[in-house]
Amino acid sequence: MSVNEFGRVAIIHYWLVGMRGGEKVIEALCRMFPQADIYTHVADPSKLSATLTKHKIIETRVGRLPLARIMYQKYLPLMPRALEELDLTGYDLVISSEAGPAKGVIAPPDARHLCYCHSPMRYLWDQYHVYRNGAGLITRMAMPLLAHSLRQWDVTSAARVDGFVANSNHVANRIQKYWRRDADVVAPPVAVDDFAPVPKSDLGDFYLWAGELAPYKRPDLAVEAFKRMDKPFVVIGGPDETVKKLQQIAGPKTKFLGKAPFAVLKEHMAKCKALIFPGEEDFGIVPVEVMASGRPVIAYGRGGILDSVVENQTGVFFREQSIDALMDAVERFEASGLDAVDPQVCVDRARCFDENAFREGVYASLAKLY
Repeated sequence: MSVNEFGRVAIIHYWLVGMRGGEKVIEALCRMFPQADIYTHVADPSKLSATLTKHKIIETRVGRLPLARIMYQKYLPLMPRALEELDLTGYDLVISSEAGPAKGVIAPPDARHLCYCHSPMRYLWDQYHVYRNGAGLITRMAMPLLAHSLRQWDVTSAARVDGFVANSNHVANRIQKYWRRDADVVAPPVAVDDFAPVPKSDLGDFYLWAGELAPYKRPDLAVEAFKRMDKPFVVIGGPDETVKKLQQIAGPKTKFLGKAPFAVLKEHMAKCKALIFPGEEDFGIVPVEVMASGRPVIAYGRGGILDSVVENQTGVFFREQSIDALMDAVERFEASGLDAVDPQVCVDRARCFDENAFREGVYASLAKLY
């Protein structure tokens, strides 16, 4: 089908306050549907790319609330009704991007609604207790009062969607578990052409961490493991407060670069012995970027990583999220000779997740609705 055959297109995204993985998906959708309008709860144009800001962006009433661009997540209980108030009359295709409330819009009866799901809302489902235990006092008290009704709405609104697309098999399984809906699997687009291998003579002797130092990604596990192994380890990412905490438990061969510029990140991805990835992610873009740089991955073998990294070809998995298991994986990695893997093997695998693959997957899912 040609783009014109889809008619008027509305793209729904939970919030637009930065350019992370979810917003990169919206960028790709905007390139697929240049005529589309974007609806979101709250938008901060100063933090968005030109690809997004050239589209018409309409906020729900949440965007008009005090300090919405900063405190948007505090307004979560108001978002379901705000979505349902949106007037989508005249649109022929609705594409929602779900990780926060987005899919609950009420599409016109003759319109198709495709939901691209990054994750069912973690703070309502599988990560509820993790988020609640890490929240402040007021949020901890409020979550049990609000979560039940929000879960009911979340399941009910899933019935309004004509077709689901998950960004990994891991997420597709959770969609089936919580919403009882099947989903196609289409990985998010990764800008693989922004990365490239370096000559073998330029490779370093260090392992790499790259990305946000969020607790669920387990940077503490990686830092402690490399302290015990006394091996060179480079950590790129923030926030600064977490960097300071990790520095207190790090060994002398661990180097923290903070939120480094892209050129520095790209260089380290291409020169590292391997990426260390001890968290469980819905998909995980950084491992694909590292493979596009010609380097392998050592990862905790759960979640979306199972879709991207090929065990014993482009990386090594460990099955228990522990320091000892990670140390054992590093030893197995070095003994296997994967540190000398042909960079082209990793690059070829990464190309399976470029924007062309994303476009083809989304178009194939849309074709099932027509």
